[in-house]
Amino acid sequence: MRFGPVPITEAAGLIAAHSVRAGDAVVKKGRPIAVEDAARLAAAGIAEVVAVALEPGDVGEDEAAERLAAAVAGIGVTVEPPFTGRANLHAARAGLLCLDEAAIAAVNRVDEAVTLATLVPFKPVVPGEMVATVKIIPYAVPGAVLDRALAAAAPAIRVAPYRLTRVAAISTLLPGLKASVVDKTLRTLESRLSPAGARIVGEARVPHEAGAVARALRDAVERDGAELAVVFGASAIADRRDVIPAGIEAAGGIVDHLGMPVDPGNLLLLGHLGQVPVIGAPGCARSPKENGFDWVLQRLLAGLPVTRDDIVGFGVGGLLMEIVSRPQPRDGGESADDA
Repeated sequence: MRFGPVPITEAAGLIAAHSVRAGDAVVKKGRPIAVEDAARLAAAGIAEVVAVALEPGDVGEDEAAERLAAAVAGIGVTVEPPFTGRANLHAARAGLLCLDEAAIAAVNRVDEAVTLATLVPFKPVVPGEMVATVKIIPYAVPGAVLDRALAAAAPAIRVAPYRLTRVAAISTLLPGLKASVVDKTLRTLESRLSPAGARIVGEARVPHEAGAVARALRDAVERDGAELAVVFGASAIADRRDVIPAGIEAAGGIVDHLGMPVDPGNLLLLGHLGQVPVIGAPGCARSPKENGFDWVLQRLLAGLPVTRDDIVGFGVGGLLMEIVSRPQPRDGGESADDA
């Protein structure tokens, strides 16, 4: 691609590098300069313009953007028609944005002329939401550069649809825990489930005892057909031998992980009863504000595995906004019931 000043008498058919206006002639940036526009500019006293001339093997910005966007678009993602060297990718369905970060980085390393930007991984998205954009920086790229970018690309951007729709909510009770607090907690959970098309199919309020938790979990799975269970403790989980983990094990389940490098959300527990995931919710899950509970809940609703490696990887970016309503904010000494 050649870029630079060109005599106006030689500019017809080239691409205008910048918008030019003179007299009644207007040439827009990035558009081919028509013969009649070149003549009008010359008549208005314009001697030269900065223009772009494609060379053999060059691929125009729109074509290059469209081809690369199509190469990285996976299941649940659509590509919009390109414009000014940009092709946007949109979610075709509700779900979580899943990214092949290595492939995306490889595309961006090919050449400074080629860029691919996305939303953060595992972000909940809705149909029509823009999830990524390809932008070709110059007006054209050498075909060899585009070929290298396409070779590095893969269907690196997809939307995992929500799969689990039946959720059980179990609340343990202690003296002093108001029924209104539990009611509000359930409304907050319903709000979290709604975008995923999920709902509470079984709700139980039981004493803060391992045996009671075990019975409620078995009922949730066997009687209510829950695909996911969330246990809200009257007191936050402080140890693997505490009431909620003990209740999961007493029901025949397994505790997979306790604790998470996300604040608020440190005291989350993840386990399973058969094929049904069980979340021991941290205290901050009672708040509608984003916290670590959201990160785990959303992945599970989309049928995505949440492993120990996933959880420990949450630490980068895991310091979230403070929830002011917590009795002891993190800068004043946090209690076990807050996270």
